[in-house]
Amino acid sequence: QVQLVESGGGLVQAGGSLRLSCAASGRTFSSVAMGWFRQAPGKEREFVAHITWSGRRTYYADSVKGRFTISRDNAKNTVDLQMNSLKSADTAIYYCAAAKTAYTLGQLASGDFGSWGQGTQVAVSS
Repeated sequence: QVQLVESGGGLVQAGGSLRLSCAASGRTFSSVAMGWFRQAPGKEREFVAHITWSGRRTYYADSVKGRFTISRDNAKNTVDLQMNSLKSADTAIYYCAAAKTAYTLGQLASGDFGSWGQGTQVAVSS
């Protein structure tokens, strides 16, 4: 089991940038894919990005492709989400998640993630 704590959220103007960070505890971090999801008020949680356990492959939602970058540091047990060119539509609570199964390949669905952080609020003002 991986415990996750997100940080880095806040209020930013449209066009600005934020960097979210997720600190993980647990020995399995380096063997599992990690993801970022978000949930806006009144909407369902949606996939944002995920990175494979090795860090060699990344996947993004179409709505953030080219603006967001996910990265991980297995030595520090962290996964980050760099968010640039933010839009009001990016306003949401952002959650970090760890895959249920180690050493997965390819893109995962939200149901493949089993450990979730408490979330960090991102608000983008227009």
